[in-house]
Amino acid sequence: MYKSLIRPLLFKLDPERAHHFTFNYLKWIHRLPGVPALIRAIYQVEHPALHREVFGLHFKNPVGLAAGLDKDAKLYKELSNMGFGFIEIGTITPKPQSGNPPKRLFRLIEDQAIINRMGFNNEGVAAAVERLKKNTNVLIGGNIGKNKITPNEQAVDDYMACFEALFNYVDYFVVNVSSPNTPNLRTLQEKEPLKALLTTLQTANSQKAKQKPILLKIAPDLTDDQLLDIIEIVQQTHIAGVIATNTTIAREHLISANQQETGGLSGKPLKQRSTEVIRFLHEKSGGAFPIIGVGGIFSEEDALEKLAAGASLIQLYTGFIYEGAGLIKRINKALINNANC
Repeated sequence: MYKSLIRPLLFKLDPERAHHFTFNYLKWIHRLPGVPALIRAIYQVEHPALHREVFGLHFKNPVGLAAGLDKDAKLYKELSNMGFGFIEIGTITPKPQSGNPPKRLFRLIEDQAIINRMGFNNEGVAAAVERLKKNTNVLIGGNIGKNKITPNEQAVDDYMACFEALFNYVDYFVVNVSSPNTPNLRTLQEKEPLKALLTTLQTANSQKAKQKPILLKIAPDLTDDQLLDIIEIVQQTHIAGVIATNTTIAREHLISANQQETGGLSGKPLKQRSTEVIRFLHEKSGGAFPIIGVGGIFSEEDALEKLAAGASLIQLYTGFIYEGAGLIKRINKALINNANC
């Protein structure tokens, strides 16, 4: 019903307006008696074969929601009801910021893709913390970044501010230095600045009574030499793992008319490259650290491909928008069937 009825209606709206409409609708419908239980009964799949133990955390299934959809932790409970094993919020910055001016979100329907140049629009870490205080059982990742006005020389202060504020309310952290939509942010992926940032976060982490896993989210546009640097940095800083990958600035083989909009491209065109990055990191590191695979997952086969390439967990974003919550259920059922083969 989603692809035949709901999606065509939503796709008649401006993408950002459709996003806010959907969030408001899901929030409202979950207030109706019995609806949350009904949604869980329709979409959630429970089976021991789905359970995963990754970087010290227990996941009821390996299919998560990538950062970018629930930026401000407004809908993590409702989204969890749809069958996700974990929800990643953010990207969160210390101070609220409006992001880049509209129009900043574009559907590439012929390519089954999205281009966004949102620019870390969010209400700030304090607002997210207030909502996360109400969490009871959803496994949450906190994706953190820097404010646009913060110079790169002071970026570590922004990441540390988010780390300290969110520490008691998320299960793991993701350091986002790979978004193409904040000026000069990607320069923080260079070897020395990145090592310094992660070392500072890990030092603070080591001083906690119980440490939280810290992951690094990387761009798909890195060269092989840069990916080898990433492996070295992960091993030297002892962070928990990598998320591969963020959106791409590449535009090869697209057919949609609005393909040249600036911003990060996600969706089906990213599938092959993200899998290549996962496989490269896994093989070159000898499986030394967990990888969360994200990028172009639109089917059960896409999900199994990411896991076969070396991902321990996967995340959905654009595929969830195009395919709906039924995709989560189909992937989890395929994982059960694959385990029973």
